[in-house]
Amino acid sequence: MAKAYWVSAYRSISNPEAVAAYAKLAAPALAAAGGKFLARGVAAQAYESGIKERIVVIEFPSVAAAVAAHESPAYQAALKVFNNAGVRDFRIVEGVE
Repeated sequence: MAKAYWVSAYRSISNPEAVAAYAKLAAPALAAAGGKFLARGVAAQAYESGIKERIVVIEFPSVAAAVAAHESPAYQAALKVFNNAGVRDFRIVEGVE
């Protein structure tokens, strides 16, 4: 079974305090669901249509595990704290192996 990757690219952040509060709740919720943080922070470099803003990449054992993490009560509670604190492009993609 191929691993899955949760990729969240922020386009803008309007409320940094809410994003920080969200991250404090989201990180343990996602780790408990099998997520392994591979990268998080402001992009080191951006090309084409990219912007130098926060990006997060999390590895999960499978697409089903990544979706279940997103739908979990703990992560949904974190999303309520996020409360539109920024605009982001969020995707779950299956790995090639």
